[in-house]
Amino acid sequence: MWALLGLLACTGSVPAAAADEFPDRPITIVMGALAGGITDVITRLYAPVVSRELGRPVLIDNKPNEAGTVATITVKNAPADGYTLLVFSGAQHVSIPAMQAAGYDPLSDFVPVTTLFTLVNLLAVPSDSPANSAADLMRIGREKPGGLRFGSSGLGTTSHLTAALMTLSTGTPVRPTHYAGAAPMIADLVSGRLDFTLVSATVAMPLMAQGKLKVLAVDAAERWPDLPAIPTLREAGIDQEKVASWFGLAAPRGTPGAVIKKLYEAFAAAARDPDLLKKLRDNGALPGFATPEETAAMMARESRATAALVQALKLAR
Repeated sequence: MWALLGLLACTGSVPAAAADEFPDRPITIVMGALAGGITDVITRLYAPVVSRELGRPVLIDNKPNEAGTVATITVKNAPADGYTLLVFSGAQHVSIPAMQAAGYDPLSDFVPVTTLFTLVNLLAVPSDSPANSAADLMRIGREKPGGLRFGSSGLGTTSHLTAALMTLSTGTPVRPTHYAGAAPMIADLVSGRLDFTLVSATVAMPLMAQGKLKVLAVDAAERWPDLPAIPTLREAGIDQEKVASWFGLAAPRGTPGAVIKKLYEAFAAAARDPDLLKKLRDNGALPGFATPEETAAMMARESRATAALVQALKLAR
């Protein structure tokens, strides 16, 4: 509760006239992801709709360095006026500071605006893999010298932590390789240099249709409607707590509450736009428009859970 109160205490107040004038220039969304990656693609789907709601351009600034910390610190140090925002992974945003010195506090340095979307990740293996189920894959990994070669979309990401949990819950040794984007990771998976990965539905499904990889399970609470025959990880026998796969939007500490409210309302309206909803679904994502208070509670909850997970898995550096 203290973390939630601390987050909300940072929103401050602003004169009504100033709030009425916001925004009077373009807004920049900073993200620690490559241009063309799934986070970038989905955020760019929001941009024109939010721009229409606010009457100002919404720009995207990609800073895919140091596991997202360059983007995060950029926003932390930006003026607290609502014009520089951070798109962050619910998992990575809190896991990196739990693992290493990151230069930011995931809770006290930011004011949450809303959740943007939740990604559906698929457990994928090369097309010639002998594994035909998640249980097969874990068994093979326990028998294979050195364990399974795993590709993650970055240190501390949902895919990295999910694979780490799979290691813990099944006793399967895993050797991770962290990539800056999906393209090189998928190239290594298809070529057989990796044994498995967890990748977004929009990346995996076309390759599955082409016979270049197999999908063994869905990392989601329920089966994905486009793949009704593929079980969830839990249905596949990987009984573990789900790692956060949601992405949110935050502003620097001290951003006025009235500005946060305007931003939330614009993004929440965008998340109800029928055309945007279809595009999100086509890209393997579900919309989100949690309130700032709800997002703060989610961030605090993930921070506690992730700190415990990092300690249990001995991931701290």
